[in-house]
Formats: sequence, structure tokens, C-alpha cells
Amino acid sequence: MLAAALRDGTAGRRTSFEVFARRLPEGRRYGVVAGTDRFLAALRTFSFDDAALNLLSEFLDADTLGYLADFRFRGDVDGYPEGELYFAGSPVLSVHASFAECIVLETLLLSIFNHDTAIASAAARMVSAADDRPLIEMGSRRTHEQAAVAAARAAYLAGFAGTSNLEAHRRFGVPVLGTSAHAFTLLHTGADGELAAFRAQVAAQGVDTTLLVDTYDVTTGVANAVEAAGPGLGAVRIDSGELAVLAHQVRDQLDRLGATATKIVVSGDLDEYGIAALRAAPVDSYGVGTALVTGSGAPAAGFVYKLVEVDGVPVHKRSAAKTSAGGRKQALRVSRRSGTIVEEVIYPAGRPPQVDGPDRVLTVALVRGGDVVVTTGPDALAAARDRVASGLRSLPWEGLKLAHGEPAIPTRLIPGDPGPSA
Repeated sequence: MLAAALRDGTAGRRTSFEVFARRLPEGRRYGVVAGTDRFLAALRTFSFDDAALNLLSEFLDADTLGYLADFRFRGDVDGYPEGELYFAGSPVLSVHASFAECIVLETLLLSIFNHDTAIASAAARMVSAADDRPLIEMGSRRTHEQAAVAAARAAYLAGFAGTSNLEAHRRFGVPVLGTSAHAFTLLHTGADGELAAFRAQVAAQGVDTTLLVDTYDVTTGVANAVEAAGPGLGAVRIDSGELAVLAHQVRDQLDRLGATATKIVVSGDLDEYGIAALRAAPVDSYGVGTALVTGSGAPAAGFVYKLVEVDGVPVHKRSAAKTSAGGRKQALRVSRRSGTIVEEVIYPAGRPPQVDGPDRVLTVALVRGGDVVVTTGPDALAAARDRVASGLRSLPWEGLKLAHGEPAIPTRLIPGDPGPSA
């Protein structure tokens, strides 16, 4: 497309592209925008070096290679702040620049937002299901090595307490948490192997450590854990079996052994439904892996990137089941006086409607003239965490239900000038 547009002179036409989801993933009532900060970081350094140009020379002409050799994004980007909730049709991101600049960014942008948003949206459901109990992201061994780092950040953004992924800590400052594996217990052979393993771990990590007690028999494991660390043991972890039943048994045993402050961590193929099923059990925190890093049934957010305006004139797609609304858009969210949100309104950019009730504009400037104009890095991640928590509190109570149903709030589109269609 770039080569053809450069050849026929359309590459420089001013365009607006929009990122949105035609629908939420099946059964979801809301989504959480994530990936904004990672996209902005990537945009700052997005260019084509000699190695890339040499590869592209296999099928691109000299003029296109020359364009890419000098590529730097100089346009504008608007969008929802990271951590904001979104719904079907929400204009999550809008890119305004020449056609050439916009089209080069498509895969970079969609790959980041579709992945990170899917993880954050799943994580937010798990946070709600956990009902204020901490969650640890433990899915690095269940996904691509680079996706694991991004997933840990997205989970933390959505409210997880931390991750077992050290690279996510180094790159993004996500707190690191974790426990030992069964292999460490199995390493210590002999009749008292488990007790020896626990004593070794306590000697190295202190009594605040978490001991994995289900390698053999859970009851014996708990007894060995308290013998090794004393009643001040930080926590025990259960990774298999009937977790609700075992949690009650372990809590009773710990209390009888005087370890009344020792916490119980559970893990083992948990998703939001499994977490919700443990609400009545004496569980203090959860370790979540596979379901989280694969989006818990929705591995991509379903975002698309569509051309909506050319030289100030709206354009839109009319393909069956894949229509798009033309023109640059912004959005606001209407709430009750109590703060509960009731409607999202999408309107032509610069023409906010009159609404009935308090409202908040969602669309903000992210990039101007190629320069990022919002806070990025650790401060941005902290703000996004707060934004997710605030957004979840603002949902109507039925919007937090895990059961399949309608989106938490309706979305209303105020049409602008129709413009030509494609």
C-alpha cells in the first residue's frame, strides 16, 4: 500500500485512522485499555535501520526504501488514557497524519493494543472476583517470552499485586513475588526430605517465606512447614487438589499449630470463575498463570484500525457485519450523581453534545507533531492502576457479573456528516 500510494501521489493525503472494537469478546461486559505507554515508547524509536532496509529491498522500489529510511512519525495521536474502560465502538485511539505515516504504524499499534488490552481485561475480571484479595501473575512459562513481560505489566495495571517475571520488574517496575517449586522439595530426598527442604528455604529466605506444602501429603506438609519456620511462618501455598476443601483444612491445622497469622496462597489453573468459587474459602491470595496470559478465553481484544477521514472528509466501510462510522470522533461518559456510569456517548470530534447528568470527556491528546505529550513510565503505570480501580468502582453492579450478558452500559453514537463510503 505504501509503495502504491507513493507512486500515485496519495501517500501525503491527510488521514485519520481509528482503533476500536466492533464488539466486546463473547460474554464480556467491559474492557480495559492497555498498551498505550508501550505503544508511545515504541513510537519514539520506530524507524528502519540498514538491516531492515536491506531486507525490504527484496520487494520494494527505491522511492519506497528512501521514504522508509527517513521515516519518523510526525503526526498526532488522541485516545483513551491507559487503564480506562472501553466498550463496543469506543474510539480507543485515533491517529492523524499522512496516509503513509498512518499505514506504516498499523501492525505495531494493533499488536500491542490487542495483546495488552486482552490481558488487562481478563485481569480486571479476576481482580473483581478476588474481592480485594491479592493476586500474583505467574504465567511466564505459558506464553511467548516477550509476551510474558507485557502480560505481567498489563496484569499489574489491572490490579494484580505483582509478578514472578523479573524482566517486568526491571523494565516496568512491577513488584516481584513468588514461591519455590515442587522441584526444590523433591531435590531433598530421604524420609525427612520435605522438612529438610523447608528448613533450607527458611534459612535462606527467612520465616516470612511461602512454603509449598502439597508435594506429598498436605497435612504432613503443613506440619513440616510450621516445624521448619515456627508459628511466624509467612505463608503456605497449595497448588493442586480441591482447593476450597484443602484451604479450610489447612486453615484449621495452622490455627491449631499456633500459626494463626500464616497466610494461605492457592494456585493451579485458576481463572476468574475458579477465583470466584473460592470466595468463601479462607484463601489470602491467588497465583494465576495460564488463563491470565492467554486472555482467559479472549486472547485478543478484537481491535481494528480503520480509515475514517481523508483530507477532512469522512469515509466509512459498508461491508456486511464490518461497517465503520466515518469521521474523527471523541467520546464522553455520563454518570449519575453517585458516580455510577450510565452511558458512553461517541460524537464528532469538537462537537460535544448536551447530556443529562455529569459527564467526563474520555479522549485526550497523546502525541502532537510526533512528540509524546503525556506522562509515561512508572508514574503513568501507577495512574493507570488507579484509573482501572476507579473505573471498576464506577460500573453498575450488574456490570461486574461474570455471567454472560449485555455490556455494562450502552454506547450511543451521534453521527456526523456521512461522507463517501467504501
